[in-house]
Amino acid sequence: MEKPLKYILAEHKLTLKKAFGQNFLTDGELLSEIVEKAGITPDDTVLEIGVGAGALTRQLAKCAKRVIGYEIDTRLKPVLDDTLFGLNNVGIVFKDVMKEKISDIEKSLGGEYKIVANLPYYITTPIVMNFLENAVNLTSMSIMVQEEVAARFSAAPASSDYGAITVAINLRGGAKTVLKVPREKFTPVPNVDSAVVKIDIEKNKFAGADLVAVRDIVRAGFSSRRKMLVNNLINGLKLTRVQAETALTKAGVPLTSRGETLSALDYVKLSESVKAVKNG
Repeated sequence: MEKPLKYILAEHKLTLKKAFGQNFLTDGELLSEIVEKAGITPDDTVLEIGVGAGALTRQLAKCAKRVIGYEIDTRLKPVLDDTLFGLNNVGIVFKDVMKEKISDIEKSLGGEYKIVANLPYYITTPIVMNFLENAVNLTSMSIMVQEEVAARFSAAPASSDYGAITVAINLRGGAKTVLKVPREKFTPVPNVDSAVVKIDIEKNKFAGADLVAVRDIVRAGFSSRRKMLVNNLINGLKLTRVQAETALTKAGVPLTSRGETLSALDYVKLSESVKAVKNG
């Protein structure tokens, strides 16, 4: 971006909205590193969520075949007309991506794509879950999140950070933190440090598994972290104690286990055994 962000915002008489969680990055070297860590190549179509002032968009456009960006704040249109001027491989959609059907978004993208996003923190998990559960052509997600969220996304079973979102990610692929970003790199400066997490999607991971049923088991498993898994299955899935204990035993899970000790594979096996128990 040739002009400083503060100058561009002032030029367009634009103030940032807390309601949209607007914290923009402008450091060229950092933006270039984010694109590199995301693994963007000249063959890639990129879906950017939360375009902001377009600084990351410009860097993506230098490396990708095509960039389609979603931005909820229509006030940024004149800013983006300025910052993205001359780029013929970029398209901006001024809509709330959470209100769009993933199938419609994917149809417009026309094939496989990667997500790169500097999201408002309060909508990070809903957006990640929406694409994990519904995307067909997605190959990776590289997302700026709070450091503590990055720890949850890539946590190991039985650790304090491990949760339902970790399992959801591991059902489709795997996550790792690829870059730490100090708060001072943002305008305005937020109250927390951030990190970029890259989620690589494995298309055939757990092929044949009923992932909808597995997610029901995961939700039940994490419904009360203080309770043993057998009790969460009884309460969450309306199983009898005998059914719950039988399902755990069939899946090779100790009866004293808690939900946060199971891997994604364990949950897949448990889902199959629950189905078998229910069917008698």
